Parts: sequence; structure tokens; C-alpha cells
Amino acid sequence: MDGSKAGPLKDLPLGIDATTEEEYASQSRLLQEFTSISSIDKAWIFKSDSGIGSQAMFSISQPNLLANKRKKFILSSHISRESNNSVNFQWAPFPVEMTGVSVIVPSPSGAKLLVVRNPENESPCQFEIWGRAQVEKEFHIPQSVHGSVYADGWFQGISWNSDETLISYVAEEPSPSKPTFTGQGYKKGSSTEKDFGNWKGQGDWKEEWGETYAGKRQPALFVININSGEAQAVKGIEKSLSVGQVVWAPPVRGSHQYLVFVGWSEGTRKLGIKYCFNRPCALYVVRAPNFESEADGPELKDNSTEDFPVVNLTQSISSAFYPRFSPDGKFLSFLSARSSVDSGAHSATDSLHRIDWPIDGLLSSSAKIVDVVPVVMCAEDGSFPGLYWSSFLSNPWLSDGCTMIITSFWGSCQVILSVNVLSGEVLRISPTDSNSSWSVLTLDGDNIVAVSSSPVDVPHINYGYLVDKESKSTGWSWLNVPSPTNECSDKVKSLLSSLQFSIMKIPLRDVSDSVTKGAAKPIEAIFVSSKTKRNDPFDPLIVILHGGPHAVSLSSFSKSLAFLSSIGFNLLLVNYRGSLGFGEEALQSLLGKVGSQDVNDVLVAIDHVIDLGLASPSKLAVLGGSHGGFLTTHLIGQAPDKFVAAAALNPVCNLALMVGTTDIPDWVYVEAYGSEGKNSFTDAPSAEHLTLFQSKSPIAHVSKVKTPTLVLLGAQDLRVPVSTGLQYARALKEKGVPVKVIVFPNDTHAIERPQSDFESLLNIGVWFKKYLS
Repeated sequence: MDGSKAGPLKDLPLGIDATTEEEYASQSRLLQEFTSISSIDKAWIFKSDSGIGSQAMFSISQPNLLANKRKKFILSSHISRESNNSVNFQWAPFPVEMTGVSVIVPSPSGAKLLVVRNPENESPCQFEIWGRAQVEKEFHIPQSVHGSVYADGWFQGISWNSDETLISYVAEEPSPSKPTFTGQGYKKGSSTEKDFGNWKGQGDWKEEWGETYAGKRQPALFVININSGEAQAVKGIEKSLSVGQVVWAPPVRGSHQYLVFVGWSEGTRKLGIKYCFNRPCALYVVRAPNFESEADGPELKDNSTEDFPVVNLTQSISSAFYPRFSPDGKFLSFLSARSSVDSGAHSATDSLHRIDWPIDGLLSSSAKIVDVVPVVMCAEDGSFPGLYWSSFLSNPWLSDGCTMIITSFWGSCQVILSVNVLSGEVLRISPTDSNSSWSVLTLDGDNIVAVSSSPVDVPHINYGYLVDKESKSTGWSWLNVPSPTNECSDKVKSLLSSLQFSIMKIPLRDVSDSVTKGAAKPIEAIFVSSKTKRNDPFDPLIVILHGGPHAVSLSSFSKSLAFLSSIGFNLLLVNYRGSLGFGEEALQSLLGKVGSQDVNDVLVAIDHVIDLGLASPSKLAVLGGSHGGFLTTHLIGQAPDKFVAAAALNPVCNLALMVGTTDIPDWVYVEAYGSEGKNSFTDAPSAEHLTLFQSKSPIAHVSKVKTPTLVLLGAQDLRVPVSTGLQYARALKEKGVPVKVIVFPNDTHAIERPQSDFESLLNIGVWFKKYLS
């Protein structure tokens, strides 16, 4: 062969061969169109200057693949009710990007806006107070006062006081002093300051709250005076208490101001808190710092709390969070995850409670807790299945002062509920004739701005109002709001319009007489398919398994799942027993039975769609992350001839290995042993414990696996450390099973950085096409 006439050899990317390169190219172009769809994250309503209608501000985000970050925008609109069955949103021509902004919080009157910009290094934290047309104040809080403000949605708490002069918030405590060394050895009087000619030691290691909180210092409570810019730590709170979700107590004339916050005690160690509602917490009240105006400006007075110690308001209950005062200040409502704390399940059915607030504002630890919405153990068909935390507005109240608007789960749907905190009446007010999922964004007086979506419909803004407010009818009407946020490309619209979905009820098989009534009820699964037959009699089916295990697959829009549906796959999203939204008995039935009950539920769901003629037994794939990855790797081991391909993201493959390396070792004990595992948990597991963990793990069935498997791992994952997935992948390679591994070096458990999310989903699509086409 004449080498001089040969063209240059094509250098293919690592892991891509010539036969799959074109598939990568075509799928990536389509995936880019799905990825660019924006998300509606939050909304706020303000009174209109004219007194007619109202002003709305929407927080929108969109992945920026090149920068590997999410862009954040603000889109504004004027809302006017034109008739009982019509509403008009006049949208601003373009959104405005909020560059470098960590969090924004409007004041209660809407006259001011707090903008917080957290530093990316040791720079000061930046606070801006905006007016209607300009930045009115700007303060730089040095690291010696506190670190970054928490904007994580859990510890996060930012609250304006009633006269809008003070803001309470949660931020990282200042960096601790570390030992200093020079050329002559240890230097006395260590400090946090940097200096040439010396170097800092590490000092004592401190516990952290696990996954996504690595490198974050203890959350502590602060108050800033927006007139002076003076920021002060709230005194009197024990150092062992991590704080969050702070709100101002109702002001009492001539009295000190008080703060109510949630506190988590670390005990002997901090266990992972992300997605873990089983961490005990309580509501506390503390006196706020007192700022007094003097001739030379506002200055801090004595902040002594000796005459008013921090008071635990909820000693009689093991969990209390999301405190919300009624508009008249007469009672304090809050959610509780005591079912999680008491059973050890990382998430479970919540309850809602109330404390009557005294006129003088002074409460004791003996305050009576009133149960408003109890835990629902077993719901009758179609009835309220219990409360499941989804999102909680900072101001969730209707004008009657006792009705809260809440987003929760109801089976496989997300729904909007109204809850009367005095009577305990719970009503589902989002449409009951729709299988779509709904979430409240904000309230416009007694009207609701919400977002709805489905597996085949991008998120849409909706406006809800009471049909007959005068008669206090319970009927709500919903108007679809044309919005720029509804937009997506013509290609995506066309693909989505060709899809359909349904929610199936699937009877269980061989149910034991010993199980509870709630655990014997049918499970649900969401089936997404093409409206028309494609070339083959059956489209390939991907079985989608959620993590947790105490989470839920919802009938809401998912860009990743819509993409997989659009490239020729049907989807089956299985909500096996143990999922949220189906009552406490069904959820608790999984504890101690992972790897068997949940696996069997998935197999029953698959057989159900095959028996209905909706899937071919020779065209099945399975996909899951975390506990969904646990099920994925269990299924390909326990049913080795059932699946043509598999993909697992940060899968739990070996409980015996995971228990010594995860941030939630107690999870391993509870899921393997049941609720009694909560009391058996130790950081020094016995040989007996490890043997049981091994037997309940997918690694115990690895010798039977034949299914080609894609393994996607986040190297910074503290929840399911990368070693467990690598061990499983190496075991597959050892026995000759086709396996592909991608490790994302900077991702945690969720693998959600834009570039990582894109690459992982693209590889899933190509992997399944390779084996299912």
C-alpha cells in the first residue's frame, strides 16, 4: 500500500469507536435542544404602582454547557385580571441575567430587594440592598465575621423583620484559628490572618454534614442592620447546634425582637443530612441582637442573652422544621418528619403541627403542640395519602389567615393542597382530572401562580382562583398562561407531541397475609410511549428506577427522560413499595427488605406491561441511580436473562464496603435490618453485620450477570463513594461482561454539573441504542 497517498488517521475520542461516532454526533445535537430548555425556579408577587393588578418576578435558570454552570435570569410580568375567567400577563421583552448572584430575597412590602453574592475565595461576602431603580446600599462582610451565606434550600434561611431594617440569615461561621509555624517552630498566639514568613497547620479536624457540604463550615445565625451594615452573630446558641430556616417572631411593642430557627444537634458525630429527614431537629427561639440609633448612626447594644436563654419549643417531638407564623402572629405552624426520625427511614410521611403564640411573645419549652395533619398510614383509594415535603413558600397564607397553600406528593403526581391550620381540613386544589404534576410558585393575594408539566409537556405557568370566593366554595379554576418560559424548539415540540403517557396501577403478586393493608395495595408506574407504532411491533423499553429508596418518580417533565423518549424508547418509571406518596405503611414495608421486595415489585411491573402487549420481553433495558442503581445491578444479577442493556449512576453495589465509607452508614443498617437497625448502628460493624450487608448487595449476584452495563460515577460522591461502583465494574470486566465506566472528577452524588449531566445522558442514549437497536 502506498502510504504517501493515504490520508491522516482519524483520531477518535477515548471510548468512542467509528461505528458509534455518528450516533454520538446525531444524539448530541438533539440533546442540546432539550438541554437548552429553561427551568422556572421561583416567583414573587409585588403590588402594582397603579394599584391595579400586580407585578410578578420569575427566577429562571438554564444550563451553560461551555461555562459548566447554570445561568440565572429574572423575567418580569404585569398581571391583570380582566374577568372571572381571564387573566393577562404582560411580559418584559427580555429576561435579565443575575451574574454572580447566590440568592435574592424581597422585603415583605416589596419595596426592597436583598441580593447576596457569595465569594469564591477568601473575599468578603457581598450584601446589596436594591430599591426600585438602583442599588441603595452595599456592604462587604469580612471572613472574620462569617463565610458564605447558606443558599442550599435546607439550612438556608433569610428573613426580613417587620419594619425592614434588619435581616436575619444563616452563614458559615468564621474560619477557626489554626496553629502557625515559622522557621523557628511553633508561633504562639495563632490567628486566622495570613502573613509572610510563616505557614498554617491544619488544626483539629471537624465533622461536616456530608454530601454537598464538604468544605462547608458550621451554619450559624447572624443579623445585619441595613442602615449601618453592621453584622452580628446571634449569641447564646450552643456551638454544637447547626442552625437554619430562621424567621422573625411577631413583634411585640416595647419588647425585644426574637428569632425562631431550626436547630440540628450533631451528637457524637455528624451524619449526612442531604435528602435525610431522619436527622432529629427542633424549633428554638432566641433574642435577636438589639440595634439602637444614636447620633453617630446605628450601633450594637449589649446582646446579652443571660436573662433569656435559647428555648427549645418542640421538645416533645423528634423533628420540627419550616416554621411559618400566621399573618396575625397568633400561631406558629411547622412540618415534622418524626416518622423518619423514629423509624430511621431517610424520608417518610410528614405531619403538620401548630403552636399557639402568646401575645407577649414569650414561650416556654412546655408550649402545647397541636397536631393539624397527622401521618396517614393507609389511604383509601383516591383519598389523601399524607403530606410529603416538596416545597414551602415563605408566605403560604391566604387572606383568611389560616389556610396554607402547599405542594406535596399524591401517588405518582405532585399536587397543590390547601390546608386549614385550625380545622385540619386538607383539599387537593390542583386539577384532579389531570395526571400532570403541579407546584405552587407564589401567591397573588388569594390567587395562585403555579407551574404544571408532564413527561410529555414542558413546564407551563398557570393561574388559579376560587370559583366563588363570596360563598367560600372549595372549587378552584385554573387558567393556562402564555409565557416565554413555555418555549422550546420546533423539533422538541414536534417530538413531544408524538408522545403520550399514563399512570398504571399494578396489582402485586403473592402478597403475604402478614403485610399491612397499605403494603398490599397496587403499586404505580408511569408509562411513556409513542402515540403511533414505529417500525417494529414493539419499541424498546427502558425501566427507570428512582433512588432513595424513599423518593418517588413523578409525572412531571424531565429533560433527560423526554430525550430518551424522543430517540425511540418507551419508558416505565416504577414506584415500588417504599416510595413517597402512597402512605406510611407501604413506605415502611421496604425497611429490612431491600434487594428482594423492591426487586420483585419492579419485575411485577415489567411483566404487567409485557402482559398488556406494550413491551417485548426481548427489548428491555434498565436505568437507575443511587438506590435505583442498587436495583439496576440487583436486577441484572437476579434476572440475568431479562435485560439487554443496563446503566447505573453512582450505584449502591456493596453495602458491606459502603458502610465504612459513606456519610450515611446508619442508612445501610436501617435498610438492611429494618427499623431495629437504627439501634444496631455502629461505626464498627461486626462480622455478622458485614455478612448480612454483603448478602443483600448486588455484588452477591455479580457472578450471574450477562448484561452489558454502563457505570457513571461522581468522584466527589460522599454518599455512595466511587469505590463501590468501581469494584462492581471491575468484577464485571473480570468475568468478560461488556462494561463501560465514566468517572466525573468534580461531581458529587447527583452528577448534575451541566457538562457531566450532558455527557452522562448522551452516553446512556448511545449505550442503549447500541444494544437495543
